Amino acid sequence: MPESRLRIPKTYKLFIGGAFPRSESGRSYVVTSLDGAFRANAALASRKDVRDAVVAARAAIPKWAGATAYNRGQILYRIAELLEGRRAQFVEEVAASEPGDAPSTVDAAIDRWVWYAGWADKIAQVMGAANPVAGPFFNLSSPEPTGVVGIVAPPESSLLGLVSVLAPVIVTGNTAVVLAAPDRPLPAVTLTEVLATSDLPAGVVNLLTGRTPELAPWLAGHLDVNGLDLTGVTDPELATALERDAAENLKRILRPAGRTDWTAEPGIERMVAYLEIKTVWHPKGV
Repeated sequence: MPESRLRIPKTYKLFIGGAFPRSESGRSYVVTSLDGAFRANAALASRKDVRDAVVAARAAIPKWAGATAYNRGQILYRIAELLEGRRAQFVEEVAASEPGDAPSTVDAAIDRWVWYAGWADKIAQVMGAANPVAGPFFNLSSPEPTGVVGIVAPPESSLLGLVSVLAPVIVTGNTAVVLAAPDRPLPAVTLTEVLATSDLPAGVVNLLTGRTPELAPWLAGHLDVNGLDLTGVTDPELATALERDAAENLKRILRPAGRTDWTAEPGIERMVAYLEIKTVWHPKGV
């Protein structure tokens, strides 16, 4: 037996509509670890890939938004179970991608996913209301998902930060198109392998790898995208330009001020950011 063998270079693909297609552009780029060692190749997505991802996300809305909150919660719990089962792989990916305590980061990401899963059947109770009105009517307000949300993942936290921006979007019934952190995409790509083997319907989460300045404008300007999370945009001028593009169809925009502490306890703000409130009137006694 040989003492050593050559490692086969892997080229990761995109995640669109529950499948792993190559980039339409045919391009890829090298991903390195913290010490500069070669890790893998990642697909360099294009404008066409953004459009395909949005189409897949839009097609997934009826089934996902129409599912019961209890069912969505159970699916997210199942994803957390699969994350736990592949913990060692995620620890390796995170350790190679970012400084810090990788095991603690992965455990926090799993716990964060469970935390959001628990909100699936509770957020409506918090955000909904029975409103007092002057007349013989019931007036009820209930939250509904916004639709397709584009997410620019935070570059400094390749797994915990990603989970913290993705889980609150989909737990409330939205679908997502995610731009992975360009320099640290492998934890995100590994997460899509978990999603593909879970019960999550195809198209609920779509992940693109590549250059944020190249892809984000097409996502911000797409008229079939309803919301945009700019957490991962570090260039203020680019963020402002994306907000301007997103204004054409009145997208809901989330642009946090300053750096986010991903280890802090999450609130419900990221879930609420992509909810619409529907109010229904109904006459009493009918």
